[in-house]
Amino acid sequence: MASARTGKTSADERKAHVQELRRAERTRKRRNRIMAIAASVVVVAGLAVGAVVLVQSRSGDGTSASTATEAKAAQDGKGGKGGAGHFVTGPDGVRTWQGTLGRTHTTAAVTYPMEPPVGGDHNPVWQNCNGDVYTKPVKNVHAVHSLEHGAVWVTYNDKAPKADVAALAAKVRKTPYTLMSPVEDQKDPIVLSAWGHQRTVTGASDPNVDKFLAEFVQGSQTPEPGAACTGGLGQ
Repeated sequence: MASARTGKTSADERKAHVQELRRAERTRKRRNRIMAIAASVVVVAGLAVGAVVLVQSRSGDGTSASTATEAKAAQDGKGGKGGAGHFVTGPDGVRTWQGTLGRTHTTAAVTYPMEPPVGGDHNPVWQNCNGDVYTKPVKNVHAVHSLEHGAVWVTYNDKAPKADVAALAAKVRKTPYTLMSPVEDQKDPIVLSAWGHQRTVTGASDPNVDKFLAEFVQGSQTPEPGAACTGGLGQ
């Protein structure tokens, strides 16, 4: 009788153990299904957010025909060593370049996807930018090197009033890490440029002039903060 009871007890224990294993397996499968569903939700949500960001980045600067031209040029491979990308205009009116801006020193010509350029590969020699005012055009490849050092480049074309040009020149002369020169091919009469950033202003008295200088002269965007703005190329 004891042997029979012992055999029955062993059988019951094995049955209980098998049932426990089956419950554990069902629990494991249920947990895996939940994890798979959760992972799918995260992936779908990420794709949705990415799509929204992409749409916003493409539509956020829909105020300028020149921006569309710049973006198309970059997409067509005409950005050269200046870097492919496009401008996005912020609520403060500052246009920020979204894309790669090379920093390789080269003595070759560089084609930039924007005018005036806000960055990209450039000549090893910078344009002097210690409040220097140039009455003749300077080469982009030298001015871009100045932007890399944290300078703000004030440019104008023949549509800019002479009084504004004179007033801006006086301001530049008093401001280290700035330079000024004419750029006839630019779209707007007066443009302020820093590395990766740019904006237009209505004139010398526009309060955005001082705001831009305060933010971007040796600002956080500077690739080489503290680098010299003297000892380079003068006109």
